[in-house]
Amino acid sequence: MRSIRELSLDGKRLFLRVDFNVPLEGGRVADATRIRETLPTVQLAREAGARVICASHLSKPKGKRSPKDSLATVAVAFAELLASPVRFVDDCVGPEAEKAVASLSGGDVLLLENLRFHSGEEKNDPEFAQALARLGDTYVDDAFGAAHRAHASVVGVPALVGEKGAGLLMEKEVRELSRLLSPARPFAAILGGAKISGKIDTLRALARTADLLLIGGGMANHFVRALGLSVGRSLLEEKSVPLAREILDFCKAEGKTIALPSDFMVAQSPQDAAGAHVVGIAKIPEDTMALDIGPKTLEQFERLLAPAKTIFWNGPMGVFEHAPFDRGTKALAMLLAESEAVTVVGGGESVAAANEAGVADRFTHVSTGGGASLEFLAQGTLPGIEALEGRW
Repeated sequence: MRSIRELSLDGKRLFLRVDFNVPLEGGRVADATRIRETLPTVQLAREAGARVICASHLSKPKGKRSPKDSLATVAVAFAELLASPVRFVDDCVGPEAEKAVASLSGGDVLLLENLRFHSGEEKNDPEFAQALARLGDTYVDDAFGAAHRAHASVVGVPALVGEKGAGLLMEKEVRELSRLLSPARPFAAILGGAKISGKIDTLRALARTADLLLIGGGMANHFVRALGLSVGRSLLEEKSVPLAREILDFCKAEGKTIALPSDFMVAQSPQDAAGAHVVGIAKIPEDTMALDIGPKTLEQFERLLAPAKTIFWNGPMGVFEHAPFDRGTKALAMLLAESEAVTVVGGGESVAAANEAGVADRFTHVSTGGGASLEFLAQGTLPGIEALEGRW
């Protein structure tokens, strides 16, 4: 990939794909991390004299206009963080968008309306990609969190413009995550979250490359069931239990260590804080749910992770949105923050947990892309990366 630093930007219309898919609450941006992370790229482009046209998706409006998914609110937060005016136009293609772009001067910043208000974005429709490409002379992708999607703004537009390159955030993400493709060893991978589906390829890839695999969260339920044990009323995708069995058998055959929770905090529901209690892996009551890892598991994980030189973490250890089922995830975040290993957090809820624990700045790298980071580890590349290399 060429870097934005290598591109001639003075006076150019820069189509900058960003990832402003941020949570909104009460008419405001609840977490501006993704906006903040792309500010260095925007500032570099402004200082180089570019007319900066930012394009992003927000949520899943499925090709239809939806007021709650408008980027208008995001434009306000973007301007505040940039400490400079940000223009906003309520479409991303067509005469209105083209007129807004034509009015820009060097150093100006424009944010287009939600790309996914048009079905052509997710379909990578050629006509929609052409309409977007007409807005810029140069293309830069700084949206790592969307780089695993072969959408029009990710792979269609860069195939149609003259110069293209990676933004500073995209460069950093690829550089830091590439460490995990040939890591310093021992290499430990920690996977949690609610489900296995969506993480199948990554789970298989990490089983092959990691020396140690630690499993927690709802994902662990599938492994417990694969051992023939009860998980009570815990979250479970029955169709994924054979995959868990496959991973267990693979690790045993290859002599790799795979660690499951030895105890769980269980209750009737995530709202049942009063009923929370700890049980062993083989003693989950039929009328309860496993909602967090227990204290013995944390001790076990700490012991296993002590010699690790590289650690990758994706997915909470429990239902961390509800106390006391947040204890395992926060304790793990603190443990990793104090580690001397290279520590990488793979986006999503793990980042939120690290932020809540107040230790996000103590990791080697905190990725802005949950799904993208997992797919990158599984495949070693992404559609958005290949598009910048001219392979789309």
